[in-house]
Amino acid sequence: MEPISTALAGIALVKQSVDFIKTHINTVQDIGQIANQIDNLFTGEKQIQQARNKKASSAGLGDQFGVDTVAREVIDAKLAAEKLQEVATMVDMRFGHGTWKGIVAERAKRLQEQREAEAAAKREALRKAREFEETIRTVATTCAILAVVIGLFITVMVSVARAANYV
Repeated sequence: MEPISTALAGIALVKQSVDFIKTHINTVQDIGQIANQIDNLFTGEKQIQQARNKKASSAGLGDQFGVDTVAREVIDAKLAAEKLQEVATMVDMRFGHGTWKGIVAERAKRLQEQREAEAAAKREALRKAREFEETIRTVATTCAILAVVIGLFITVMVSVARAANYV
Protein backbone atom coordinates (compact mmCIF):
# COMPACT_ATOMS: atom_id res chain seq x y z
CA MET A 1 0.00 0.00 0.00
CA GLU A 2 1.07 3.54 -0.67
CA PRO A 3 1.84 5.63 2.43
CA ILE A 4 -1.12 7.97 1.91
CA SER A 5 -3.62 5.12 1.49
CA THR A 6 -2.07 3.34 4.48
CA ALA A 7 -2.45 6.48 6.56
CA LEU A 8 -6.05 6.91 5.37
CA ALA A 9 -6.82 3.30 6.25
CA GLY A 10 -5.21 3.84 9.64
CA ILE A 11 -7.25 6.99 10.28
CA ALA A 12 -10.46 5.24 9.23
CA LEU A 13 -9.67 2.32 11.53
CA VAL A 14 -8.95 4.66 14.45
CA LYS A 15 -12.18 6.59 13.91
CA GLN A 16 -14.26 3.43 13.48
CA SER A 17 -12.81 1.89 16.63
CA VAL A 18 -13.33 5.05 18.69
CA ASP A 19 -16.92 5.37 17.47
CA PHE A 20 -17.65 1.75 18.40
CA ILE A 21 -16.04 2.13 21.82
CA LYS A 22 -17.92 5.39 22.50
CA THR A 23 -21.21 3.74 21.56
CA HIS A 24 -20.68 0.60 23.63
CA ILE A 25 -18.44 1.63 26.56
CA ASN A 26 -21.34 2.00 29.00
CA THR A 27 -23.01 -1.30 28.09
CA VAL A 28 -20.05 -3.69 28.09
CA GLN A 29 -19.60 -5.91 31.11
CA ASP A 30 -15.86 -6.39 30.77
CA ILE A 31 -13.02 -5.00 28.73
CA GLY A 32 -12.93 -8.15 26.60
CA GLN A 33 -16.11 -7.08 24.86
CA ILE A 34 -14.31 -4.10 23.30
CA ALA A 35 -10.84 -5.64 23.15
CA ASN A 36 -11.05 -6.19 19.39
CA GLN A 37 -11.82 -2.52 18.85
CA ILE A 38 -8.94 -1.53 21.12
CA ASP A 39 -6.66 -3.76 19.02
CA ASN A 40 -8.00 -2.05 15.90
CA LEU A 41 -7.32 1.31 17.48
CA PHE A 42 -3.69 0.37 18.11
CA THR A 43 -3.43 -1.10 14.59
CA GLY A 44 -4.79 2.07 13.02
CA GLU A 45 -2.42 4.24 15.02
CA LYS A 46 0.48 1.99 14.00
CA GLN A 47 -0.53 2.26 10.32
CA ILE A 48 -0.51 6.05 10.59
CA GLN A 49 2.97 6.02 12.13
CA GLN A 50 4.29 3.51 9.59
CA ALA A 51 2.90 5.53 6.69
CA ARG A 52 4.49 8.64 8.14
CA ASN A 53 7.86 6.90 8.55
CA LYS A 54 7.69 5.26 5.13
CA LYS A 55 6.74 8.52 3.48
CA ALA A 56 9.65 10.28 5.18
CA SER A 57 12.17 7.68 4.06
CA SER A 58 10.93 7.15 0.50
CA ALA A 59 9.76 10.57 -0.65
CA GLY A 60 11.80 13.02 -2.69
CA LEU A 61 13.04 16.07 -0.84
CA GLY A 62 10.47 18.39 -2.42
CA ASP A 63 7.58 16.06 -1.64
CA GLN A 64 8.88 15.07 1.79
CA PHE A 65 9.11 18.63 3.07
CA GLY A 66 6.07 20.04 1.28
CA VAL A 67 3.69 21.95 3.55
CA ASP A 68 0.75 19.76 2.54
CA THR A 69 2.64 16.54 3.31
CA VAL A 70 4.06 17.74 6.61
CA ALA A 71 0.73 19.20 7.75
CA ARG A 72 -1.17 16.02 6.88
CA GLU A 73 1.34 13.78 8.64
CA VAL A 74 1.44 15.91 11.78
CA ILE A 75 -2.33 16.32 11.96
CA ASP A 76 -2.97 12.62 11.33
CA ALA A 77 -0.54 11.66 14.09
CA LYS A 78 -2.06 14.22 16.48
CA LEU A 79 -5.61 13.04 15.69
CA ALA A 80 -4.62 9.45 16.34
CA ALA A 81 -2.96 10.41 19.63
CA GLU A 82 -6.01 12.45 20.58
CA LYS A 83 -8.32 9.53 19.86
CA LEU A 84 -6.10 7.17 21.85
CA GLN A 85 -6.22 9.56 24.80
CA GLU A 86 -9.99 9.83 24.46
CA VAL A 87 -10.37 6.05 24.60
CA ALA A 88 -7.91 5.87 27.50
CA THR A 89 -10.07 8.28 29.47
CA MET A 90 -13.28 6.40 28.62
CA VAL A 91 -11.79 3.03 29.61
CA ASP A 92 -10.38 4.39 32.87
CA MET A 93 -13.68 6.06 33.73
CA ARG A 94 -15.63 2.87 32.98
CA PHE A 95 -13.30 0.24 34.44
CA GLY A 96 -11.27 2.20 36.97
CA HIS A 97 -8.18 4.34 37.03
CA GLY A 98 -5.12 2.60 35.64
CA THR A 99 -7.01 0.15 33.41
CA TRP A 100 -5.73 1.78 30.22
CA LYS A 101 -2.20 1.96 31.56
CA GLY A 102 -2.43 -1.75 32.35
CA ILE A 103 -3.67 -2.50 28.83
CA VAL A 104 -0.83 -0.53 27.27
CA ALA A 105 1.75 -2.16 29.55
CA GLU A 106 0.44 -5.67 28.84
CA ARG A 107 0.38 -4.94 25.10
CA ALA A 108 3.96 -3.69 25.21
CA LYS A 109 5.00 -6.79 27.17
CA ARG A 110 3.35 -9.11 24.66
CA LEU A 111 4.85 -7.27 21.70
CA GLN A 112 8.28 -7.55 23.30
CA GLU A 113 7.74 -11.27 23.92
CA GLN A 114 6.67 -11.69 20.31
CA ARG A 115 9.78 -9.88 19.05
CA GLU A 116 11.96 -12.03 21.32
CA ALA A 117 10.23 -15.21 20.12
CA GLU A 118 10.70 -14.17 16.49
CA ALA A 119 14.36 -13.41 17.14
CA ALA A 120 14.80 -16.78 18.87
CA ALA A 121 13.09 -18.53 15.95
CA LYS A 122 15.42 -16.77 13.50
CA ARG A 123 18.45 -17.75 15.57
CA GLU A 124 17.22 -21.35 15.71
CA ALA A 125 16.60 -21.42 11.95
CA LEU A 126 20.08 -20.01 11.35
CA ARG A 127 21.58 -22.60 13.71
CA LYS A 128 19.76 -25.40 11.89
CA ALA A 129 20.87 -24.06 8.51
CA ARG A 130 24.48 -23.94 9.68
CA GLU A 131 24.15 -27.43 11.14
CA PHE A 132 22.72 -28.67 7.83
CA GLU A 133 25.57 -27.03 5.88
CA GLU A 134 28.08 -28.65 8.21
CA THR A 135 26.40 -32.04 7.71
CA ILE A 136 26.50 -31.58 3.93
CA ARG A 137 30.21 -30.63 4.12
CA THR A 138 30.94 -33.67 6.28
CA VAL A 139 29.07 -36.01 3.93
CA ALA A 140 30.76 -34.47 0.86
CA THR A 141 34.20 -34.75 2.48
CA THR A 142 33.52 -38.36 3.52
CA CYS A 143 32.34 -39.23 0.01
CA ALA A 144 35.40 -37.59 -1.54
CA ILE A 145 37.76 -39.44 0.81
CA LEU A 146 35.90 -42.69 0.17
CA ALA A 147 36.15 -42.15 -3.61
CA VAL A 148 39.89 -41.52 -3.35
CA VAL A 149 40.38 -44.61 -1.17
CA ILE A 150 38.32 -46.75 -3.55
CA GLY A 151 40.23 -45.30 -6.51
CA LEU A 152 43.56 -46.07 -4.86
CA PHE A 153 42.37 -49.57 -3.94
CA ILE A 154 41.29 -50.22 -7.53
CA THR A 155 44.59 -48.84 -8.84
CA VAL A 156 46.56 -51.08 -6.48
CA MET A 157 44.44 -54.11 -7.38
CA VAL A 158 44.84 -53.45 -11.10
CA SER A 159 48.59 -53.02 -10.62
CA VAL A 160 48.77 -56.26 -8.62
CA ALA A 161 46.73 -58.09 -11.27
CA ARG A 162 48.96 -56.79 -14.06
CA ALA A 163 52.05 -57.75 -12.08
CA ALA A 164 50.64 -61.24 -11.51
CA ASN A 165 49.98 -61.68 -15.24
CA TYR A 166 53.59 -60.77 -16.09
CA VAL A 167 55.17 -63.21 -13.69
